[in-house]
Amino acid sequence: MPTYEYKCKKCSHHFEVKQKISEQPLTQCPACGGSLEKVFYPAGIIFKGSGFYITDSRAEKKKREEKKVTPQEKEEK
Repeated sequence: MPTYEYKCKKCSHHFEVKQKISEQPLTQCPACGGSLEKVFYPAGIIFKGSGFYITDSRAEKKKREEKKVTPQEKEEK
């Protein structure tokens, strides 16, 4: 069952409620009776494994660029 966070527009009271997705959102603050709004947070995403830009494509591109540099150019640096 998902947990939703609400914030009162009137008294700024924050609270969490476990509700079914099919249930109607709450509209009245239990502390003061004011109107509520849902608080949304971005989902945390962690990319693991191969197939992502930083772990695969980027490293290959850098290797290709290093191969293009001739030994003479490296000595000049």
